[in-house]
Amino acid sequence: MELKAEILLPGHAVAGVCLALTAPISFWGGVDPASGAIIDARHPERGRNVAGRILALPGTIGSSSASAVLLELVHAGRAPTALLMDAPDAILLLGLVVAREMGWSTPPAFRLPAADQKALADRRVAISAQGVISVE
Repeated sequence: MELKAEILLPGHAVAGVCLALTAPISFWGGVDPASGAIIDARHPERGRNVAGRILALPGTIGSSSASAVLLELVHAGRAPTALLMDAPDAILLLGLVVAREMGWSTPPAFRLPAADQKALADRRVAISAQGVISVE
C-alpha cells in the first residue's frame, strides 16, 4: 500500500510504527509533555505513548497551549517521529516551527485524510521527504 500525503512542515524521511488515534485529542491536558503518554482520561488511547511514533491525528481539540506542549515534547526528546493530520492545525505546527527556530530536531508534519490514517494503525510505515507513505 502506498499513500501520498501533503507536506505541511518538511523534514527528512522517517519510519516507525503508526499510532493512529481513533478520536481527536487536545495536547494541552491530553498528552504528558515530559513522557509523551496520553493522559486524557476520556480518550480511547489513554495510556498509549506518542513518543517515537508516527502520530496520526483524525482531529485536534484546540487550545493555544497545544503548541507549547508539542514544543516541550520535542525538547524532552519525546515527540512523535512525524505528524499526520486530517486537517492542518496551525497551533501544533507553530510548536514545531518554534522548535526548529531554537535549533532542535523536529518531526515533519503532513496532511493525510483520517480515512486513510486508519489503515496505518499499529503498522510500521515509512514516509519519504516528499510525503510518500508506504507500509513496510
